[in-house]
Amino acid sequence: HQSFTRMIPNFLTLLNLCAGTTAIRFALSDRFEEAVAAILLAGVLDLLDGGMARLLRAGSKLGAELDSLADLVSFGVAPGVMVYAWTMHTAGGIGWVPTLLFCVCATLRLARFNIAQDNMTEPQWAYSFFTGLPTPGAAGILMLPMVLAFQYPDGAFNNVLLNGAFMVGAALMMVSRVPTFSLKGGRVPHKYVLPMLLLFCLVVGFAVEAPWATLTVVMVLYMASIPFSLFAHRRQQRRLSAELASTQTDGGA
Repeated sequence: HQSFTRMIPNFLTLLNLCAGTTAIRFALSDRFEEAVAAILLAGVLDLLDGGMARLLRAGSKLGAELDSLADLVSFGVAPGVMVYAWTMHTAGGIGWVPTLLFCVCATLRLARFNIAQDNMTEPQWAYSFFTGLPTPGAAGILMLPMVLAFQYPDGAFNNVLLNGAFMVGAALMMVSRVPTFSLKGGRVPHKYVLPMLLLFCLVVGFAVEAPWATLTVVMVLYMASIPFSLFAHRRQQRRLSAELASTQTDGGA
């Protein structure tokens, strides 16, 4: 038997899946603002289920598999279908190709992540980074032109070439070896806890007043953080190499 409390993370994961599937329904009904909101809800639930699993010590193989399947639907299939229904369908069969590419790369990204989780031999600092773009991040980048179109309806953000480029770029970043910051594995020093809480409240306040503008700023900042994550990862690698070389030198002496 399993207690109800230990099943809470799986319930959250299934809610994540339901939100992603509902986003597809909204997109097929041309209700794209509601579709983006459903993906955002799926992202929040994705953060919560892992945190609850660790808090309740309720991690399981079933939960890990459910999480990957839900992420594939909510951040791989659903955003691709949304952008296809929004603009890529106007290019005919050619517009379907980058959509398929995005879904396939999301699948490969999650499969690689699962394999890495089964072979955790990395140093502790490595868990502050993802290898490649995580699927929620890729979904956010993919939806950025759509979110901009909500704010500027007269702009050219529904351009097929622009959205195709975002789709292909996000897809390739998912299967790349580029390190990106991981919020799940990162640790916040005590002196930054209060400023982080205040910043979170500030972001929530802006999100209530201007949700699409706030989401745009967050996604642009996230994209801008990728070069910094690459620099930070390489610095950690150089530090580890220097420590290993020093250890070998001391051992030889």
